[in-house]
Amino acid sequence: MANMLHHRGNNKPCRKTGKPDELKATGPDQVWCWDITFLRTPVYGLYFYCYMIKDIWTKEIVGWEIHETEGVEIASDLFRRLQNKYKLKGIKLHSDNGNPMKGATMIMTLYNLGVIPSYSRPRVSNDNPYIESLFKTLKYTAGYPGQFKDLYHARIWMAEFVNWYNTEHRHSAIGYVTPTQRRSGEYKEIISARNKTMEQARLLHPERWGKKVRIWNATEEIFLNPNEDAYSGENCHPFRF
Repeated sequence: MANMLHHRGNNKPCRKTGKPDELKATGPDQVWCWDITFLRTPVYGLYFYCYMIKDIWTKEIVGWEIHETEGVEIASDLFRRLQNKYKLKGIKLHSDNGNPMKGATMIMTLYNLGVIPSYSRPRVSNDNPYIESLFKTLKYTAGYPGQFKDLYHARIWMAEFVNWYNTEHRHSAIGYVTPTQRRSGEYKEIISARNKTMEQARLLHPERWGKKVRIWNATEEIFLNPNEDAYSGENCHPFRF
């Protein structure tokens, strides 16, 4: 009966993969995440491919492109172009395990740019939640066409969405401010003004308020794949009582 539980068969045994390392951002351009999502066309089985990159601290879409194909060269070129706008050296970049993310050309591009790659576990979407949340917002937002008649239509619509997402859409995770306000630092004044307004209202009509008053805080630490105690601090929430 000895050794009866060993792996048998011609296929390789499954390997256990550990959870990705915790990534923490305390400011913009420290931790980015990215992925590719399908955009439907009127032709069944034919899709456009939307490459999208998000800063987890600002919640800003820092880069995007739409193409007719999915490939490592396209992804590599996207990041090469981003170096004209951002200082990429030292940024930690999280993605899944697809070929465009882990192809040799992509890995060498990231190495040359000074970007530090991080990867999800195979078939575990929860390891990259911020980009998955972005794609859900994208496809459930009002006005999403469902299908794009051609590449021009997809790119024009996406440009308008990205502008709205970065400059108008307020995110609960960062205290209901826009990504642009977060990056510029304006969010601190906005949150401070909210607290002053609520305190003035409480002093003016104390009978309308309970014992606890909501106090808004700026979330200064954002975690990707956090350890269990990562969110134990009060400053990890956009507001508290």
